[in-house]
Amino acid sequence: MRLENKIIATLIAEGVEDLEYYVPLMRLQEEGAKVLSAGIDLKPVHGKNGLVITPDTKIEDLRSGELFALILPGGWAPDKLRRYDVVKNLVKQMNDAGKIIGIICHGGSAAISAGIIKKGQRATGSTGIKDDLVNAGAVWTDVSAFREGNQVWGRVVADIPDFNRELVRALVEG
Repeated sequence: MRLENKIIATLIAEGVEDLEYYVPLMRLQEEGAKVLSAGIDLKPVHGKNGLVITPDTKIEDLRSGELFALILPGGWAPDKLRRYDVVKNLVKQMNDAGKIIGIICHGGSAAISAGIIKKGQRATGSTGIKDDLVNAGAVWTDVSAFREGNQVWGRVVADIPDFNRELVRALVEG
């Protein structure tokens, strides 16, 4: 198990894309990681497709220095999460520390609000945020998944296998 005892947080809110949450979570658990589901509060949230997720912790209780990596799944959750300074600060701190951040589908909207998109960097996600990424300075890249520095990008639900492969590769490489 290549990620034994590594703590990885997944940020969730109402409307998170269920598969973009659960499939990476299970894949990282297979590698031995401890994956924490973190919400604004501890109330259960409903995924976009109706699955219920109970946060393990509040986002405000996470410390970037204690986390190995961060995952930003898509759905409608990123649009809700990006409104909170505690979310933007955590994402920025993790990025500034060079820690791996997995970003899939609409997860890029939280990355934009955190100010971690650098002019000229590659990014992808749902076409629903393509203009937002381009306006933030990114170069839209219409491929299923790739790594750009410490950020691992995935396009949509159908690309989760490619996203997981890139994510695990990046996490194992450190």
